Amino acid sequence: MYQALYRKWRPKTFEDVVGQGHITETLKRQVAEGRLSHAYLFTGTRGTGKTTCAKILAKAVNCEHPENGNPCNRCPSCLGIESGGFLDVLELDAASNNGVEQIRALRDEAVYAPANVKKRVYIVDEVHMLSTSAFNALLKILEEPPEHLMFILATTELHKVPATILSRCQRFSFKRITPEDVQRRLRYVAQQEQIDLTEDGAELLSRLADGALRDGLSLLDQCAAAGGTVDARAVLDALGLAGNLQTAQLMRCILNEDAQSALTLLHQLYAGGKDMGAVLGALSTLGRDLLIRKTAPKGGAALLSGGYDSATLEELGAGAAASRLIAILTTLQDTSAGLLRSTNPRTDAELCILKLCDQSLSGDWTALVSRVKKLEHVVKALQERPIAAAPAAPAAQEKRRSAAASVPASPTDDAPWEDVPPLPTDADDPGASSLTQDYDVPAPAEPAAPRQTVSAVPRDNTPPPLPVREADECWPALLEQFKARLPMAKRAFLNMAGGVLEGDQLIVQCDNDLVKSTLSKDDVVEVFRQTASELLGRSIAVRVITKSAAVPPSAAGRGAVSMPQGGGAPAPQPRQQMDADPLEHLLSKMQGFDNFKIQ
Repeated sequence: MYQALYRKWRPKTFEDVVGQGHITETLKRQVAEGRLSHAYLFTGTRGTGKTTCAKILAKAVNCEHPENGNPCNRCPSCLGIESGGFLDVLELDAASNNGVEQIRALRDEAVYAPANVKKRVYIVDEVHMLSTSAFNALLKILEEPPEHLMFILATTELHKVPATILSRCQRFSFKRITPEDVQRRLRYVAQQEQIDLTEDGAELLSRLADGALRDGLSLLDQCAAAGGTVDARAVLDALGLAGNLQTAQLMRCILNEDAQSALTLLHQLYAGGKDMGAVLGALSTLGRDLLIRKTAPKGGAALLSGGYDSATLEELGAGAAASRLIAILTTLQDTSAGLLRSTNPRTDAELCILKLCDQSLSGDWTALVSRVKKLEHVVKALQERPIAAAPAAPAAQEKRRSAAASVPASPTDDAPWEDVPPLPTDADDPGASSLTQDYDVPAPAEPAAPRQTVSAVPRDNTPPPLPVREADECWPALLEQFKARLPMAKRAFLNMAGGVLEGDQLIVQCDNDLVKSTLSKDDVVEVFRQTASELLGRSIAVRVITKSAAVPPSAAGRGAVSMPQGGGAPAPQPRQQMDADPLEHLLSKMQGFDNFKIQ
């Protein structure tokens, strides 16, 4: 009859126990020296060897020919205990015998001397399942046992055992078996059983065992039943798990916030028979490796699962912050815990993937943190925008030449402005244009004349223009003062605006209506007015407009002209009517507008 591998290859001596040398050496020495306790308590996770060591110890204390603390497994006592024929060594399952009646019956039998062996041994597995009354019934005999009696208690949940029981036992803690030890044992068993187990298959099984050798042997038994070579691919297919490459690709989609690709890959895994809980578990393992590598890049190498190479971890962890990885792991853990009682695990897994790809869908603090980080990124980008420096005099002249070379297109009712020939520049006729020369006329001492609405103004009444140097250099100086006095929320909009000083009026030209609506608020305009007045030493008025409403630069040099948006269109003028003076021609073109202003 076929026997499962974990039963067939259960250790018979202390040397066969894997990964628990700190316990087996102590027990061997106690048996060899005869310094045995009347009660032992073995604790640890499943599959680490608690019950196995309890049976080996029961054979060792009753063996007729012990070998350095180990049972010989040949004498009648060892053979009888191994086959279960001796009732003096009894193994109880406290999960099914947890009542006080069973413990009282055990206590009554314990007073009798053994019939076939030297010591009567009671092995109580999962002792934490006993009721309070059963623990109380066991307490008295544990405190004062007969000479021929020994108790070996085993549990996976030590915190449920009363302190009165713990104080009467020698406690041994079984640790998880390392993947290296599990892999070495699996390869040995596979070799003895003629199973073609590859190295990558043994490595994957050792990680799936999660520190329990019994689980590793059971998985090997299941994969070997499928036949053929047991490699990593065969293990994944036999157990219905997602491979490391697919898990890494799914994590890459999550970190890139690509929900469509992530859901497509999850559907492929589901169609291939992969368990949704196993997929989320693999994602959780990968996320844990990324977090450990991020937070402890040097000392955390020994804590990694070992399922992913360094290049993959480096690529995935490059753009993932520790806070993002913690949020991903928290969501995965919460979803995995609810899959056991879910009526539709696939839907729960898809919702989990969507939350991981878009943190704003989670509805908790991670969504708020995601929004705050995006706002911080936008504010930082606005702060880092370069501030334009004051142009040098030659650059300013070149700018005015290029502005005077063409008139902005503004279609009229009859003829477009594109028909107007370009204004002459210094390169064409150095003496023809008066708009491209560098004015050195000082600013007038008395205040500027108030604006007046006229249909046409003679050239002789045009106020003297502002010196070019002051018009070019005042805005950068004013900009620094504005930023020092405005709050951060409004200071950022200054980088999307420019300024022109026309006489005693500062015109702030904004890139768009949003910037204009912010900078035209009363408190901002008051800061502009006070700062400009203090810096220039005279009373300055402020007007905030958009750049689309700004006057052509060629007209600002000798008299700034502003036109209301509701004015009429200028009358079309034939090209041959343009005289030698460009400004006069421009004024004649604008006679058709209603209520245009000249300052």
